[in-house]
Amino acid sequence: MQYYSTNNHSPLATLEEAVVKGLAGDKGLYMPEKIKQIAPAEIADLKNRSFHEIASLVARTYFDEDIPGDVLDGIVRETLSFDTPVVHVGGNIYSLELFHGPTLAFKDVGARFMARLLGYFIRKRGEKGEVNVLVATSGDTGSAVANGFLGVEGIHVYVLYPKGKVSAIQECQFTTLGQNITALEVDGTFDDCQALVKAAFMDSELNQKMMLTSANSINVARFLPQSFYYFNAYAEMERHGLAQDLVVCVPSGNFGNLTAGLFAKKMGLPIKRFIAANNRNDVFFEYLQTGTYTPRPSVATLANAMDVGAPSNFARILDLYGGEGDVHAAICAQIAAARYTDEQIAETMRNVYQKYGYILDPHGACGYQALEDGLQPSETGVFLETAHPAKFKSTVDGILGIDLEIPERLRAFMKGQKQSVAMSRDFAAFKDYLMAQ
Repeated sequence: MQYYSTNNHSPLATLEEAVVKGLAGDKGLYMPEKIKQIAPAEIADLKNRSFHEIASLVARTYFDEDIPGDVLDGIVRETLSFDTPVVHVGGNIYSLELFHGPTLAFKDVGARFMARLLGYFIRKRGEKGEVNVLVATSGDTGSAVANGFLGVEGIHVYVLYPKGKVSAIQECQFTTLGQNITALEVDGTFDDCQALVKAAFMDSELNQKMMLTSANSINVARFLPQSFYYFNAYAEMERHGLAQDLVVCVPSGNFGNLTAGLFAKKMGLPIKRFIAANNRNDVFFEYLQTGTYTPRPSVATLANAMDVGAPSNFARILDLYGGEGDVHAAICAQIAAARYTDEQIAETMRNVYQKYGYILDPHGACGYQALEDGLQPSETGVFLETAHPAKFKSTVDGILGIDLEIPERLRAFMKGQKQSVAMSRDFAAFKDYLMAQ
């Protein structure tokens, strides 16, 4: 399979090149030349398969031209050491709980898959030098990538995160690890962190000295595996006779998660439509309303992992629907959007807890409320609960008036010593730091 750039000014790349490079030379994001279909009979049989079997089917559909079957199956098996259950919240709304991985966040799937795939390509190449993974995080990406790549030979990870804008527990998950993980505390926003990463990829002097790649959802090996759990959720809903007129709501920040869902639909998964739930960082909501995309600096909210003002994967969404005439109309036909203030997020968390006893994190609250507001009577809704609420304990406790128990896996991170490097948002300072490593 060949991969092209969304900017269409770079040569086609192999999967190996796309994964190792991360970003195309023209600053575009890599996309597969074709999206293969999964046969309707296999879709109908998903309800009879395990999560691992479902993920292996989807992975083969993506990657079987480039990776031996036994290797690919092993990567999938190592990635999925946990399940992603669908839980009834109330009425016709269900939660797809994606927080059962090692860092209790949905990004564990993509990060673990990419770590193993990149490790495979490094071993295949026989590279002498170290591969350096640059990752910008607004919260959960950093912890998932850091833990997914921890101890992987031949790879060093640099996690860039905005100072004071991730939760204390999230910060512990990537600043206390050491070994091959370095945390860079940037005096700025997530968008500043993401800009530093993209600028590094475009700097010829830096790339001559270091082999760089990204583990953000701009990397195809990070975002494509996230489609696994859409197929698994559909299978679980089908087992209960609830998959007809299925609407999936995705709390959206950098839009890699939603893009993975759109890929699943393009592959034949019969999801009726999607809803992108936004917080005050609502550039996608605005695009659907007006047809105009206006990226801007992000603002801090309770749902910090969604605090993205210039979502990278918007380029992939445009590309997915680029051949369908009126692109804006085609996107609007498949995706609705909603936006919520901090006050509305807090109110939703209280209402759901009081009515159903279900504890939402701030991101899941956006997803739930978008379904509550946007579902038709005949539809069944599933929202992605992307992280364990304990990762936002102070926020959740304050809103719900509870003392939420912290899972042991999170408590273990909190016992570690913070190790981070202060960094300005100036690219010259960032480049100088990397050149000195």
